[in-house]
Amino acid sequence: MIRENPTDGPEKPDKGVIAVALPSFRRERALIKRGVWPVAGCDEAGRGPLAGPVVAAAVVLDPKRIPKGIDDSKRLTPERREELFEKICATSSFAVAFGSTARIDRDNILQASLWALKRAVQGLPEMPQHVFVDGRDRLDTPCDCEAVIGGDGLIVSIAAASIIAKVTRDRLMCALAQDCPGYGFDSHKGYSVPEHLEALHRLGPSVHHRRLFAPVAAARERHSAMSETGVV
Repeated sequence: MIRENPTDGPEKPDKGVIAVALPSFRRERALIKRGVWPVAGCDEAGRGPLAGPVVAAAVVLDPKRIPKGIDDSKRLTPERREELFEKICATSSFAVAFGSTARIDRDNILQASLWALKRAVQGLPEMPQHVFVDGRDRLDTPCDCEAVIGGDGLIVSIAAASIIAKVTRDRLMCALAQDCPGYGFDSHKGYSVPEHLEALHRLGPSVHHRRLFAPVAAARERHSAMSETGVV
């Protein structure tokens, strides 16, 4: 029988941090007591950006070695995410999958996200018996799958997956900034901020942009029209 982390209830935040209840191991613990194992958490990063892939992660935490301070990646600083990323990778089983911009344009962002989440689960060293996934949509997996709205703030395995997905994607976008300079991918990670929209207007879309997202489509049409009329 797997021994559980004695601190698997609601965790207290670090000193200096506003007191917000952190995700707990309660739901995983209840399944473990029934003999269900492994239990995985899944989440994705990058549904909203105009560029880059959507990145999904699946994580199976070791009940005896859960890093302290795991939280929804959106509530953590970049530095804290990086720190927890390394700790989660060192103590857990995990897998990452990517929904490419081509897949996003072909299937839509929701379907590309669900595809990547399923691939992440399939990439784990051992197929879990139960999967918690953040959001409304269950995954088509051989194991039981439970969709939990706001799960990244409630279930620590999902929160861990959110960190793995976010850090992986952020690092990738920094690499894409080197491949396609001028767009500022390293600073805004592909999101629709004024700096990015200005670069789109000036340079037109890159190969890493999601062609069917409205601001990208508008920039593509504008630059296509400029090419046809000879305007530079």
